[in-house]
Amino acid sequence: MTSSDPRSVLGTLRARIATLERGSGTAPAPVAYLPFGLSAIDRLLPGRGLQLGALHEVAPAQAAISHAAACTLFAAGILARTQGPILWCLAARDLFAPALARVGLHPDRVIYVETYREAELLPLVEEGARFRGLAGVVGEVARTGLTASRRLQLCAEESGVTVLLVRRAPAASDGAGTTASAATSRWSVEAVPASRRAAGFGRGRWRVGLQRCRGAALGSEPASWLVEACDEAGRLALPADLAERSHPQARQGRAAAG
Repeated sequence: MTSSDPRSVLGTLRARIATLERGSGTAPAPVAYLPFGLSAIDRLLPGRGLQLGALHEVAPAQAAISHAAACTLFAAGILARTQGPILWCLAARDLFAPALARVGLHPDRVIYVETYREAELLPLVEEGARFRGLAGVVGEVARTGLTASRRLQLCAEESGVTVLLVRRAPAASDGAGTTASAATSRWSVEAVPASRRAAGFGRGRWRVGLQRCRGAALGSEPASWLVEACDEAGRLALPADLAERSHPQARQGRAAAG
C-alpha cells in the first residue's frame, strides 16, 4: 500500500481529525491494514484490507451453534495473521483452544480472561484495548451500545490494538442490526453445509458477509462471499469448485456467491 492510495490517505486523515476532536495531543497509531488475500473482499475495504487498530464486530447469520463457532474461528483467523499476544475475554468456559490453533492462532499467544458476568466483559475489553503490548483483543458479548463501542473505537485508535467483538447471537435477535455502533466494520458469518461429495473431507465453508464498513466505496455494501474456512495460517480461500473453473463459469460462480 502506497501513500498515494486515496483510501489510505483518507484513513490517515480521519485518524488525525479524530485526535483533534478529542483535544488530545497524543498522536494516533499509524493506520495499517490486514488483507484477507481475496481480491473480491479486499477491493471493497479501505486500504485493501481490514483496518488494524480499530473496532470490528462479528455476528452469526443464524441462531445455531455451528454459525456461532464459525464467527469465533473467523475472528481467530484474522488475529492469527497478526504478530503479538491476544487477550480473549469471555463469560463462559466454552472456548476450544485446539480449534483456534487449527486456524493459526497458537495457544501460546492467547491470554484468556473469564468473567462469568456479562456486565464485566466490556470494561475488560476496554482495558485490554488500551495496552499497546497486545496485538488484539476479543470480547464475546451479547450486545453493546453506541457509547461503549465509541469508547472501544477510540481506545483502539490510540493504542493500535485491534478489537473484535464477537456476538453469540444473530444481530437481528438482539436489535444489533438497528443499534448504532462506532465499529469500523460489521461482519456476519454463516457455516455452509459441505457438498455431499466433499462431506467429511477438506475445509469447511462459510458465507462471510460485510454488513457495514466505514470508508467503503458507496454502494459496495452489504456484500457476501462463499469461502473456504480459515486454514492453519488463518487464510480464507475460494472453494475449489469455483476457483478452478474456466473463465465464463467462474464469473457465474462469483455472481452466485455474492
